[in-house]
Amino acid sequence: MNLRRQLLLVSLLTLVLPWAGCQFIRETESALREGQQNMLADTAQAIADSLSQFPDEFMDARRVRTFDDDQIYAHSLAVEPLIDGYADDWTVNASSSRSVRGADGDIRYRVGVFRQHLFLHTFVRDDSPHFSESGNSDRVEIVTSGAAGIRTWVLAAEAPGMMLGRRSSESGLSDESRIQGYWLLVPDGYQLEVRIPLELLGDRLGLTVFNDRGAGSAIRSTTFEGDLPGRLVMRSPVLASVIAAYARDDLRLIVTDMAGWRLAEDGELVPDPGTASGVGSGWARVAYNALLEPGEEAEFAEPDASGRERQDYVSAALSGEARTAWFRSVDTGRAVVAVAQPIWSGNVQTGALVLQQGSAAILSLTNSALGRLVNVTLITTVLVALVLVGYASWLSLRIRRLSRAAESALDKDPAALSLPSAHSGDEIGDLSRSFATVLQQLGNYNDYLRTLASKLSHELRTPLTIVSSSLENLEHENLSADAERYTARARDGAARLKKILDAMSEANRVEELMKNAEPESFDLHAALESATGAYADAWTERQFSFRSDRQPSMLSGSPELLMQLVDKLVDNAVGFTRAGATIALTLEHDEHRVRLSVFNPGPPLPERMRHRLFDSMVSMRVGDPGKHLGLGLYIARLIAEGHGGSIDAENIEDGVVFHVSLPTA
Repeated sequence: MNLRRQLLLVSLLTLVLPWAGCQFIRETESALREGQQNMLADTAQAIADSLSQFPDEFMDARRVRTFDDDQIYAHSLAVEPLIDGYADDWTVNASSSRSVRGADGDIRYRVGVFRQHLFLHTFVRDDSPHFSESGNSDRVEIVTSGAAGIRTWVLAAEAPGMMLGRRSSESGLSDESRIQGYWLLVPDGYQLEVRIPLELLGDRLGLTVFNDRGAGSAIRSTTFEGDLPGRLVMRSPVLASVIAAYARDDLRLIVTDMAGWRLAEDGELVPDPGTASGVGSGWARVAYNALLEPGEEAEFAEPDASGRERQDYVSAALSGEARTAWFRSVDTGRAVVAVAQPIWSGNVQTGALVLQQGSAAILSLTNSALGRLVNVTLITTVLVALVLVGYASWLSLRIRRLSRAAESALDKDPAALSLPSAHSGDEIGDLSRSFATVLQQLGNYNDYLRTLASKLSHELRTPLTIVSSSLENLEHENLSADAERYTARARDGAARLKKILDAMSEANRVEELMKNAEPESFDLHAALESATGAYADAWTERQFSFRSDRQPSMLSGSPELLMQLVDKLVDNAVGFTRAGATIALTLEHDEHRVRLSVFNPGPPLPERMRHRLFDSMVSMRVGDPGKHLGLGLYIARLIAEGHGGSIDAENIEDGVVFHVSLPTA
């Protein structure tokens, strides 16, 4: 992984900052909400203590079976409905209707109270409503029980339209003009709307529907089982007046009996316009919802349309345990804190108090803080990432330039090479100066190797001459057989040493010839074609081939030196190939240069030797030191560079090829 990617990954660690900020905001929001819940809990306890003074308003919870499903709840109506069979003027939610199973389907009904009257609206699914003047018709009976005993009010119509209620007793049916109703036929049954004075009702109320089947038979559907109907639950004006004293903006108070039925309610939760839409839309809202503590949907905090509160936290309070709840809407951003507190009258629990308050202030604070945090940290993270990537790119460029300069020093004079960043005061500058020192020492060492051959040749030639002349003089003396044998060996060694010195001084002679040679124009193609035949005669164990894409190939220079270059390359190729191998010479042209290639199918060059192959005293062959001093390719390089060209070598699939590039005449 390169340095740029490493620093890019390191820049991602800056995301820890927004994460830590979000954790802080989340904890702050939780702490603020907890403080709000504690405040509501203290307020709820104080209000519950006030409500405990009115146990009778909770309808004697000690003797009532609080969780019977046959109880009927009378909703408070804001306006008096018109008795016309329609329910569109009822100021309660349509979902407040309850149902019982009827002969042809569910029977839905709802009950409301306005001032001193109770209103009943019933929908009965009936495929064939039956009306009759004799009394054998579809009818609805309202059963009530109180201090006056059980009374039954019959609502039967001779035809659709207005009607009066009748009381059923042992003596028969008697009209009751204070009970008014309206029978309305609808496509799948009928609707009945009734108004009854509260004074005619007791504390229990039940509804029974008879579906007449003719011949004196009817199918009975009822809201209660047994002799007594369920309890009639209505709002308590006393309890309502008590909690009204504690009402304030954005606070809802609900009082329930032990069954969860609402006996009093005051206040409304008003969503703050600044937080109604949360923190915006798109990714910001997703981030907000993911970071802040979740809660139940805020809609669950609304009072139940049926009039009976059954939320978990309310049920816990009805069981004697104070409980808090947290509601938050993901879509709207609305949040509600709720507290349910048991109401005790002495040692008897009579109901529960529910306090709900919107947390618009908390949401506004957290939304604003989160918005600023997201914006600031996002911009900061992007800037840090860009700066780090830019810095990494600049750093990588400096290192790459230094690397390229160091590599090029292997092919050029290291001492004359200027490395980048050498004047910088950072670590890369130190590295550049260290490389420069190493390359300087390497250049000095290479200069020493280049001049070593000439120095040795000069220094050893005089002692060698003395030794040679002394051996010649010994040949004229009377020597024993052993002395003559030893003298002959010394003479052979001196001759071999002279050859070595001649080879070592050859490079110097080439340099001198390059300085003094007069350039002349000659045809390299013809010279190579002739030399190829000579090579074949000299090395009969090898095969030689020559190919050129153009003739003639005119060059300007020293023909003798250039052919000496070719001789060195061919001699090197012969030394690394076996008998029967083919050594190929190729001459190619471009616009301003010619390219001579000498291929031999020998072993590949070690990678570490490629850049040192053309240096002085470097050899890969093992053999006679007089023949393999490592000067042949060095001399070839001197000749190529002396003619303004270059020489290199590379491994290919079947062997090694040497390339010589020379300028044309």
